[in-house]
Amino acid sequence: MPSSTIAVIGAGNIGGTLARKWVAAGHRVILGVRDPAGPRASALVSELGRRCTAAPVREAASAGEVVVFAIPGSAMPSAMAGLQGHLRGRIVIDATNQLGDAGPAHSFDVITRTCPTAFVYRAFNAFGWEILADPIVEDTVVDLFFAGPDGAGRATVAGLIEDVGLRPVWVGGPERADLVDALAALWFALVLDKSRGHRLAFKLLGA
Repeated sequence: MPSSTIAVIGAGNIGGTLARKWVAAGHRVILGVRDPAGPRASALVSELGRRCTAAPVREAASAGEVVVFAIPGSAMPSAMAGLQGHLRGRIVIDATNQLGDAGPAHSFDVITRTCPTAFVYRAFNAFGWEILADPIVEDTVVDLFFAGPDGAGRATVAGLIEDVGLRPVWVGGPERADLVDALAALWFALVLDKSRGHRLAFKLLGA
């Protein structure tokens, strides 16, 4: 897909792996972090070269054509504070997971309350960073199931998924985010409870 400027909020395993993949695909990545000079962000910027920079969260979010939240779900309320108006009309990808909470695993509510005009998608949350780093398991390309509005934003998100090396499978609009979360719950159950290993992934067969 055409080169984009992507703000990746978070420089941990998920955010860092996505940044590497997207820079390799020709995109520009801005890491949105609390401390742009911190060791983790600085190491990524040094590794990825001129197509990757680090900035405070608000500055990164304002500059990104696409904004990806790749932080713990519990950190979303504080991360969203002060972003009112900075995500207007943006494509926002929620890769967070609220763990151990009775509510939904996704963060759609806090995102849409803060930025009601954003186009919010659920993706990159249903398995670990190991699959993002190497999305071929047993000679098969892994499917990434995602949810969010139909239209141009959907095509952009699908293209970014392909740039990571995964096959995008759209399951429907924002109301289908819980379906993506169900796959994440299944992955966690198999990997953590049944010790199946972090290279476990999913594939849609037949269509």
